[in-house]
Order: sequence, then C-alpha cells, then structure tokens
Amino acid sequence: MDNSNNTLQTHPFQAEVAKLLDIVINSLYTDKEIFVRELISNSADALEKMRLISLTESDLLDKDQPLEIRITADEEAGTISFHDTGCGMNTEEIEENLGTIAHSGSAEFLKALAENQKENSQLIGQFGVGFYSAFMVADQVTVESRSYRPAYSGVRWKSDGSGGYTTEPAIIGHRGTTIILKLKETHKDFCDLNKIKRIAKQYSNFVPFPIYIQGEQSNTVQAIWARRPADITEEEYSGFYKFVHFGGDEPFYRLHYNTDVPLGIHALLYFPGENFEVMGIGRMEPAVSLYCRKVLIKAKMEQLLPDYFRFIKGVVDSEDIPLNISRETMQDSALVAKIRKVLTKRLIKLLGSEAESDPEKYSKFYTKFGSFIKEGAYSDYENQFELAKLLRFESSLLAEGETTSLDGYIQRMQSEQKAIYYITGHNRASISAGPYMEHFLDKGIEVLYLYNPVDDLVMGQLREYSEKKLVSADSAQIDLPTGSKVDNPEEKSDEPASDRPAGDLARWIKEIIGSKVNEVVVSKRLVNSPALLVNPDDMMTVTLQKFLNVQNGELDTSHFNLEINPSHPILKRLAELRGVADEAERASEAALMLYDTALLSAGLNVDAQGLVERTTKLIERALR
Repeated sequence: MDNSNNTLQTHPFQAEVAKLLDIVINSLYTDKEIFVRELISNSADALEKMRLISLTESDLLDKDQPLEIRITADEEAGTISFHDTGCGMNTEEIEENLGTIAHSGSAEFLKALAENQKENSQLIGQFGVGFYSAFMVADQVTVESRSYRPAYSGVRWKSDGSGGYTTEPAIIGHRGTTIILKLKETHKDFCDLNKIKRIAKQYSNFVPFPIYIQGEQSNTVQAIWARRPADITEEEYSGFYKFVHFGGDEPFYRLHYNTDVPLGIHALLYFPGENFEVMGIGRMEPAVSLYCRKVLIKAKMEQLLPDYFRFIKGVVDSEDIPLNISRETMQDSALVAKIRKVLTKRLIKLLGSEAESDPEKYSKFYTKFGSFIKEGAYSDYENQFELAKLLRFESSLLAEGETTSLDGYIQRMQSEQKAIYYITGHNRASISAGPYMEHFLDKGIEVLYLYNPVDDLVMGQLREYSEKKLVSADSAQIDLPTGSKVDNPEEKSDEPASDRPAGDLARWIKEIIGSKVNEVVVSKRLVNSPALLVNPDDMMTVTLQKFLNVQNGELDTSHFNLEINPSHPILKRLAELRGVADEAERASEAALMLYDTALLSAGLNVDAQGLVERTTKLIERALR
C-alpha cells in the first residue's frame, strides 16, 4: 500500500549537510561535466537493480518497458533531463536515498572527508553525493520517480541545493526515475545534446544499458572485457582494439585477463602493431583507461602499468578500486600498485609464451618494441630477470639478422666458458672487423652484438644472468677459458713480463703517451691488430665512455689501459727504433699514432689536428 503523504512537504537540510553541499558544488569536482557521468551511473545502478529483481519477481516486471536511459533537453526552458526505467522509488525511498548524507551522519561524513578515509567510497553509486554533483550546473533539481511495486504511486522531489528540499505526490505512469536539471545561466551550454553525447561517450560508453540521446543510442561499443574470452570473436577483439587505439593497424598480441581473487580485475590489453614513439612523433603517453563497473574513472592512467609498458592500449576494470567521493582520483594507491603488479607479471608472462611459441613473430615485435623491453630490464628490478629473458641480440655465431636470447647463448657456451660476452658498435661489420673481436673469433667464442649505447647500459645494470656474468668484450676483466690464450711466444715464457722485452716496450710506450692512459700492458687477446684500449673497471665499457664523451664534449681515457701486441710487425719495428738515437723522434710519433689508432678502433674521439700533424711527418719521412 502506498502510504505517501498527499500534500507538499518541506524538509530542511541540517547545517552540516548545507556545508557538505557547498563542498560538493563548489570544491569537490574539478570538471563540471562530471555530473553527466554521475547521473548516468545512478541510472545504470537503478537499471541493474531492476534486472536482478526481474529474476526473482518476474510477475512485477513490465515487459513493455525496456531497460534503458534517455537524455533529453529543452533549450527554451533551459533544462536537461535524465530518464531511466529502473526500479524507481517510493516516497520513503526517495527521502532516504536522496537524503543519504543527511541521515547517515553528516558530521561523521565530513570528518571522514577531511581524513580522506576509504569509507567515502561507500556513497559512490548511490543517490547521494554523486547525485548532488548536479547542483554544480543547476539552480534547481527535480526528481520524479515511481517504484516498480504496483502498490506505490509516483513522488516528486525538488531542491535548489540551499535550504532544503520538498516532496509531493506525482502522477507517473510507469516505473523509473526522471531527473530534471534547471540549468544555471552560465551552464546552459549543457542543453546542447551533441555536447552531452560527447561526454557520455567519453565516460559512459560501456554502461551495459542503452543510452539514447536525441533518439540515437550513444553507447554502441560493448564492454567485451567483462565477457568470457571463449564468447568473443576475433572480429570483436579487432573492433575493440580499433576503438581504444584509434588506428588501423592490427595488434601483435593481446591479454584478456579476468580474475576475482585476490582482486577483482577485468583487463583487455593490446600490444599494438606500430611503435609511434620510434617514428619520431614523441614520447607516448600511457594509453590504458581505468574503469569501475564499466564507468570510466580515468583515461590514460599513469600508475596502472609501469612506464616501459606505456605503448600498451586497452582497459582495466575493477570493482575493488576505492575512489574518493568524486570518482576522480584514487584513495588507495597501494591497491592500484597491487593491480599494477598483477598485470605487469601477466604481460611479461604473455610475451615469454609468445616468444617461445612463435619466435619469428616475436622477433618482428622485438624489432619494433625492443627499446621498451630494454627500458624495463634496466629499470624494473622486481621483474628484471623475466624481462632479460625477453631480450634479443645478434651474435658472432649467427647469421646476420638472426637473433638469440640470453638463454640461447648459454645453451651454446663452451664447456669451460664462465661468462656471457657482448660488445657494442655501430653495426655488425664494424664490430666484426674491430680488434676486440680477434681473440673471440679466433677461438670460436660467441659474442653478442649490441648496436645501441642503451644496450650497454642495460647489460651493465643486469651484471649477470642465470649465474653467468655479463662481460663486455672491450673490458680488461675477461676470464679466458682454458687453452684460449693467443699463441704469443712472449706470453709462453716463464720469465716475469716486466723482465721481458715486451714489458720494456710497454713501459717505454707509457712514458711517451703519459697520462693519456692508465697503463700500457701486453695483450692476451690481440691476433692481427697492433693495439687496443680496454677499461680495467668493468663498470665502464668503451661504449659507455663514448656516450659520456658525447655528453661532456671531452675525451678522457686516463683510466683506460692500452694493450699492445708485441708480435705485430709495427710493434717489432717500434721495439727496434726506440733504441736508435737518430730515430727517437720518429719512434715517439709512431707510439702516439698507435694510441690514436686505438682510439679510432674504439670509436672514441681523436685529436684530429695532432693526428694530421703526425701523419704528415711520417709521410714526409717515407717519401725521402
């Protein structure tokens, strides 16, 4: 039986409620158009409740009334209306629901608001604070509603958001609720339904009930992330990717992940087909949107995935996300961090599975997006090992264009080899022809070829993989396998190196070069080249030194060692000339040129003027 009063009743707001309304209307929301999202969400809640009621009380359901939301506007009257065919409310329910903040203890609510407590989120989705966002743009709000229960007639609720509200009976033919906003003069632009359509598409495009604006359904794309993957066709997946990506390419991979424990997460994430960042368009922004119950909370959510996955497109929906009262920001960053952790591990696992099942396809993906994987291996300590498994490099034992993983390298390692060797250079040809590769090529020891200085930084950060040290081939700290020393007569002697002629030659060259290098030592690796530069500090490779030279504009090799090959004809002749009085100057110039050629071989900056002068002198002497 409908026990509503037949007369107009006035209900004053408490002082605390008036204060709270002032906060909601003037301070809480940063964007006025949020009221559209809030009112649509409230309507969707009422429709969902009606859908559930119909499962148990089907005799009370008016099947001629489809579950839907309709938005209309009257520009002449300056009003906009939101109508739903949900469960509706009777007089008691409308006073309770629209007065939630009044009867739930507004003083305690204000205190919770000040303390930023999670309890604030309990009001979201109710006819409470979200509903009152309408007063940001309206001078007056009218709510007309009728309960789905036949015994109840309609009721009208009205307020200007200041002193209080009124309730009175209303003649309403069908169940449902209509919210009518009398817009403020400064906000009558919201009568433009094209604007409302844009806002609805932005925030409420995946509400599971049709939203009609100007008689046209605005939410035509389904929230397929909430469905079972087995029920979704490839065409639907492809169409949704184009919707979230705004592009015409097809994705490399996708992750459709649904779980209820320990968190409720529904995610549909895509690895796109093209890397626009590498095309020079600029650094990409995060492209994954966060939803709560299919309502957009924040587009381009920064903290949802690690920065190195910023190229991924898609959506994440979680009912467990606690929001602040305005739905605009997160209250519990720890929970967001948990979602991030779960999704990150899932994405990395997916890439690992794809790399194993279809190496050729993964190689194409890595060619385009490998820079992001390297960024993750460098920065994400928690997932560093799993990300390192995804790295791919060319190597000295593979054909040009063919790549290997670190695991693949380990499988091919020589039995007594203790380290994974790598070297960085401009291209394969320059690396293979350089002096640093002579020993490795001579003994068949595989070396990974890195073509970007960033690769060198990644290897330096990893330090080791599967208990194997990662060692740059240009490092002085190379633990050579048994039997891998170069057949150098000088090195086979039992006599200490300092007492042999090669040791004397090294000391003499150091005197000529001076502080340009740390030491001049007899090399154990050179086969065909006369000399090379190495860094005794395994934290600073030659490649990293080149990078620092570019950054600082200065050349500093004072901490490097110059390794010489005493078996090379140049070094043999130099050993002869250094003891001849008339050839001292020529020998000194040749020693300095030896240092210059080592710089050139390492790709480091050379004193061009000094090199030209020394070369000119040597050419003049040769032509006498």
